[in-house]
Order: sequence, then structure tokens, then C-alpha cells
Amino acid sequence: MKSVSTPGEAARPVGAPVSRPSVTGHLQAWLPKLVLAPSVVISLCFVYGFMLWTFVLSLTDSRMLPSYDFVGFAQYARLMNNERWWVAATNLGVFGVLFVGLCLVLGAGLAILLDQRIRREGMLRTLYLYPMALSFIVTGVVWKWLLNPGLGIQAMVRGWGFESFTFDWLVDPDMAVYTLVIAAVWQASGFVMALFLAGLRGIDDSILKAAQLDGASLPRVYWRVVMPCLRPVVFSAVMILSHIAIKSFDLVVALTGGGPGYSSDLPATFMYAHAFTRAQIGMGSASAILMLGGVLAILVPYLYSELRSRRHG
Repeated sequence: MKSVSTPGEAARPVGAPVSRPSVTGHLQAWLPKLVLAPSVVISLCFVYGFMLWTFVLSLTDSRMLPSYDFVGFAQYARLMNNERWWVAATNLGVFGVLFVGLCLVLGAGLAILLDQRIRREGMLRTLYLYPMALSFIVTGVVWKWLLNPGLGIQAMVRGWGFESFTFDWLVDPDMAVYTLVIAAVWQASGFVMALFLAGLRGIDDSILKAAQLDGASLPRVYWRVVMPCLRPVVFSAVMILSHIAIKSFDLVVALTGGGPGYSSDLPATFMYAHAFTRAQIGMGSASAILMLGGVLAILVPYLYSELRSRRHG
């Protein structure tokens, strides 16, 4: 009996019935899509749908309740003329630069320290990572106690006999934003350390030994050889930390409340204050859209670099 076959198929006799996918096969093919469908629909509605709704509200004259009297970009113009918004934006610049920079320096330094295979490495790594397990609310409350001039560090040092010691940043309008930096760096630097440590442990030891055989000192090896190999780690850490800085809300509320006055406001607290406590939903929505633009300005280059590296990898 003759048989016929096509590429990729086994030979079958002429006239034999062609096998067709069964109902079970179709169900198995569609089952993952059916399982993921509710999550996709919920994400589209409650994430991207609300983003679109927020943008629509930013184009309206909404105050206490949403209204659909469209005023174009008037809310954005009001936002640009609002002094408190510019204070929040300036604070975000100061907070973001110091937060990202200090976390990178401390995280890289701690990772290099642990990479020396020191004793009690596991215990130290756990201690450094522990703050990341806390919420920013807990971090804010704890540091509010520590930085309170009448209860915390200042009171403790004065109790030791140094009566002239002053550390009242928490109640100083010019220094309050730096207390946010202290608390945020304390919490996030351990996470950056873990990223750098994972990158360091992924570098081939033969590269380091070759550099040392050529006479390079240990600091020069890390600066000239190791750090260039960790560029993807640095880029990822910058993206994640910048994303955290732009969205910072709970730490500000718990630590300074945006005060004294509104001297330590960030865009997230500005948005909340205007949208929910000052009954200016339109302006609050406009500030939220600008924050979203800042997040996208960080995420889009990151995603582009990831896709490009995979495509050329």
C-alpha cells in the first residue's frame, strides 16, 4: 500500500482518514487564555481604564465631584502657576537625586564589602536587607521618632551632656526634605546591595584574577573591570529607585506630613491634597498625569533597552 507524507508529518497510507484535533486538544490550547482572561480584563478596566479616566478629568473643571465641562488644558496651566506645585517638583528633584545617588553608592559599597567573603556574611546580608521588608509607613513612623528634637537623636545626645547639639531638621522648613532622604536611603540601600551582589557573583573570577596578575590593585580592579560589567545592574537600579522616588507618598505622610507647612511636599502628596482635601479633582488629576508622564519617561527607555538587548542577545 502506498503512503504519502508531508514535511514534519509521519507517512500515512493513501486513503487513510486524516486525524483532526480533538475537543480536548482545543480546550488545552485555550485553557491558559481562559485562565488569564479575568486578570487581563480587570487590569484593562481598573488600571488602564482609570488612567484614561484620570486624563479625561484633567481636561475638565471638576471640583468636589467629577464633571464633564471640558476646559482643555486649563488645569495644566493652573498647575504651572501654582507655587505649591513648584515646591513639590523642586523637592522631588532634590529627593530623587540624593535618594538614587546615595542608594547606589551605599548599595555598591556594601555589595563589594560582602563580596570579599567576610565572616558572618549571611547575617550581615540579612541585616542590610531587613529594612526593605518594612513598609514606608513603618519607616516613616520610626524615623519620625528618631528625628523628633524632643524625643530622638537630639534629646539623646543632649542627655549625654552635649547641650549645644542641634539636629532639628524635622521641624526646619529648609531641611525637612532631607529627612525624607535619610529614611528612604536607609530602607532602599539594602535592596540595591542585593542587586549589586547578585551582579558581582555573576562575574567570572578569571577576569578578576587576570587583572590582578597584571598588577592592578583591588580598588582599580573594581573601578576599571567590575563596574563596567555591572552597567545593566546600575541601569536597572536607577530605573527602580527613580520609579520609587516619583511615587513616594506614604513615607512623606508618615514622616513629615508634607510640612512644616508644605515645605516637604512631593508631587504625590500635592496630588492627594488637591484632589481629596481641597476639592480640586481637575487639578489633582492634572498633577497625577504629569507624574504618570515622569514614570513613563523612566520605564519606556528601560523597556526599550531590555527588548533591544534580548533582540541582539
